[in-house]
Amino acid sequence: MVHYLHLDSKYFEKIKAGTKNIEIRVYDEKRRLIKKGDIIEFQNRLNDEKIRVVVIKLHIFKSFKELYEKFDKVVLGYNENEEALPKDMEQFYSDEEIKENGVVGIEVKLLDNGHF
Repeated sequence: MVHYLHLDSKYFEKIKAGTKNIEIRVYDEKRRLIKKGDIIEFQNRLNDEKIRVVVIKLHIFKSFKELYEKFDKVVLGYNENEEALPKDMEQFYSDEEIKENGVVGIEVKLLDNGHF
């Protein structure tokens, strides 16, 4: 199955470069459809560029705090010199959404020739 997700340019470029391999989302109804082996087509919000990745594993947690404690910040999309804080996700999701759905770290691998 192919899933279509938009990404801010900063995170799109990090997945494309291979430094970010965990995409962080609320584990809502749309994300619950994603399974290991599925394809995700990410579209860059800035320029509409697209890349495809394969889902390696889903890591499900109750909160972003738990997820951040499990992974190195670089694979989550941060630079080495940045502070990685779970509250950074508040710009994308409300406390209610997080509490109701939980969160997921979608482990991905860029497909060879992931561009089109």
